[in-house]
Amino acid sequence: MDRLEAMTVFLSAVEGGSLSAAGRKLGMPLATISRKLSDLEAHLKARLLNRSTRRLTLTDAGRDYLAACKRILEDVTDAERAAAGEFSEPRGDLVVTAPIVFGRLHVLPVIAEFLSAYPEVNVRLVQGDRVVHLLDEHVDLAVRIGELPDSRLTATRLGAIRRVVCASPDYLSAHGQPASPGELSDHRCITFDAMSAPEAWSFRVDGADISVPVRSRLMVNTAEAAIDAATTGVGVTRVLSYQIETAQRSGQLQAVLREFEPAPLPVSLVYPGQRRLPLKLRAFLDYATPRLRERLATGD
Repeated sequence: MDRLEAMTVFLSAVEGGSLSAAGRKLGMPLATISRKLSDLEAHLKARLLNRSTRRLTLTDAGRDYLAACKRILEDVTDAERAAAGEFSEPRGDLVVTAPIVFGRLHVLPVIAEFLSAYPEVNVRLVQGDRVVHLLDEHVDLAVRIGELPDSRLTATRLGAIRRVVCASPDYLSAHGQPASPGELSDHRCITFDAMSAPEAWSFRVDGADISVPVRSRLMVNTAEAAIDAATTGVGVTRVLSYQIETAQRSGQLQAVLREFEPAPLPVSLVYPGQRRLPLKLRAFLDYATPRLRERLATGD
């Protein structure tokens, strides 16, 4: 029995919540996953998992063994990285994920500069607005916008961005500029369902957070579509401040209700907590962090 492989199967089953999830992650048939776990339990002479049709639960022995497996597999990974030179000089492949618009406007230019400074490191940038599970999807580093839940990830704060209500000058000229959040009920709104609830927007009024109903004339699922619709005069929309920097500079969009904006959203770099970071990741963190902070401070 390959004990390291058996540990990997056991860890994948626990983290995935089922044998089938472990099979999908590792590319193994379900029968193979089941057999390897049974062989491991027979070797240890202890039951590690209670299996049911709905879920897996750890036994007391399984809980202790899981912690040991994590330590051992991390040590093996570190040893392999050291042998490959990842801890002697920055080299290898680095996978970074970021929100689509933020990635295009800010992360990609920094990566381009980083590649020139570190010729032995290759970067794959994955842009998407969903939250990626770093360990399951083999991602080294993520840019996250918003409050971070408690997790095993390590976070580096970059700055913050605002939630901005805006419209085209032509629309505001024709329909008037709202002086308070309550006046949005008289306006046509373009809602972006990944940004907030489509039926209401939050604001800060007299030191308290309030929810203001809005009349959604158009609902879209990307920030780009909301911005395009607003620039053509369809109505008022709410997006993140960095997403309309170009449109504001060109005069296509105008921010309104600035004094009622809710608290800014934090922007962070997050990565799996490790005792010893590969030099390619440490190099990117050291290079990208001050540059992204400067971009956020300038954009504000």
